[in-house]
Amino acid sequence: MPKHTQELPEKLYQYLAEDEDARVCKDIPDEACNEQPKAFLLHLWALTLTKLGDSLVSARLVLPWMLSATGAPAFFISLLVPLRESLSLLPQLFIAQRMRERPVRKWFWVWGSIGQALALLAMVSGLFFIHDEGWFTPLTFGWWVIVWLIVFSLSRGICSVALKDVTGKTISKSRRGRLTGLAATSAGFMTLATALLIIFAPQVDGTTGMFVFLLGGAALLWLAAAWTFAAVPEVPGATSGGGNAITEAVKSMRLLWTDRDFGFFVGVRALLVSSAFSIPYIVVLIQQQSDGAFTGLGSLMLASGAAGMLAGRFWGRWSDTASHHVMAAAAFMASGVMAITLIIAMIEDALLGLIGVGGALIFLAAVAHQGARIGRKTYLVDMATQENRAQLTAVSNTVIGALLLLGMLLGILDQWLGTHAVLTLLTVVGVVAGTLALRLRAVE
Repeated sequence: MPKHTQELPEKLYQYLAEDEDARVCKDIPDEACNEQPKAFLLHLWALTLTKLGDSLVSARLVLPWMLSATGAPAFFISLLVPLRESLSLLPQLFIAQRMRERPVRKWFWVWGSIGQALALLAMVSGLFFIHDEGWFTPLTFGWWVIVWLIVFSLSRGICSVALKDVTGKTISKSRRGRLTGLAATSAGFMTLATALLIIFAPQVDGTTGMFVFLLGGAALLWLAAAWTFAAVPEVPGATSGGGNAITEAVKSMRLLWTDRDFGFFVGVRALLVSSAFSIPYIVVLIQQQSDGAFTGLGSLMLASGAAGMLAGRFWGRWSDTASHHVMAAAAFMASGVMAITLIIAMIEDALLGLIGVGGALIFLAAVAHQGARIGRKTYLVDMATQENRAQLTAVSNTVIGALLLLGMLLGILDQWLGTHAVLTLLTVVGVVAGTLALRLRAVE
């Protein structure tokens, strides 16, 4: 192979990771150091593809739109986010124990991605059989989507545990945050392009063809990501800590109080979910004052994509030096956006219907949520060791999964006291999360 061809991946890595000698190898095996440029680029491409896929099949946006457009009962829409988020987290504690038995774990991620692709293709197939009369009615389609969403979420849970473990073995400390940030930026740019396509082709909004394009395209992205991740040069890791999944899972939960730093982090992460919960309620207040044009599918995807494109790399680089500060900044920012939204709603709620005001609020909320995600992911990977990374990830995600199910109670609060009360509560939770995040131990 020509020398310049061999040097190209390393030069590209040096530019993207801002690593002049391509040999910063903290907290990874020595034998993985020389392969880090290749691993970084493969990780980056695989993550970019899946993050773009996430935006195309968002349970907060695209799937509800699809169910509503096909006439499925609203009951199914209320199940999407809790099932999508919790089922990708709750089983991870049991998955991690099985993963410990395998010295090479990237194949868990590969098969998990294939599982997500197949689930999306199954959803797409249902779009061609919907009829108001017959055996495949909109009601049947609603259940069809829910069943395959469960498969999708469980497959995603496998990928989540495997990703952090493989990242910890192949990507150095001080490079992991910018990896996640770069992927978010790249995916955000592609999401932006997709959103503009939908905005400038309003005749396709809500049609079967649009959802076939979005879900089918996302399935292809996950298949391409699986093919890419299979090439990651992962060195074999420790296999101790396996055993009966249920027994080991119960033992692992003890880490919440025996490892004080880890337990404190999980508590902060639990409070950080306020940034994710807040976005749908901000959208509700905007929808009440708008004519619906701004809150169309393309426009909401545009705001989300712009946030990822512009903020991802910034949050990622900062996370490599102080990920707990990123978590704090994101929490305070999310609370600030919620507070501003409430103030505008109380003083002159009609302003929320203006594209400039509503768009800015959703954009800033998405930026804050992006920071919370990148900061807490980087913190957990850096805090853990090669021996316990999968275990800590699984325990943390299991706790958060249970909390996300409890998040359905916010819907009850919304019906009882209104959206303003929900946002007020989430604002306070965000401030507490930011304050506690500043007290986390530095792990970089």
